Amino acid sequence: MVESDEQRKGVQEDYRSAHLTPREIALLDFAVALTKTPSRLRKGDLDALRGYGLNDEQIVDAVHCISYFNFINRVLDGLGVDPEPSMRYGKEA
Repeated sequence: MVESDEQRKGVQEDYRSAHLTPREIALLDFAVALTKTPSRLRKGDLDALRGYGLNDEQIVDAVHCISYFNFINRVLDGLGVDPEPSMRYGKEA
């Protein structure tokens, strides 16, 4: 769990170096894969999450959450809506 602004910034810049747990890193790896290359996901990707102690309900919740944020981002991009300043990354924030 991200507990400070410094850790939050670290997650945005490079989550693998942000002092997260292996389970959190596995979830973020899965989120990146689902976001960038969803057609490449396989049963092994889900089994990897199970290996970190996630059950099927937690995996379904994660997929719903990741997919929802991807959907909303696409809608906002498609409508030309700029995110709130607190939601921007990098120098824009």
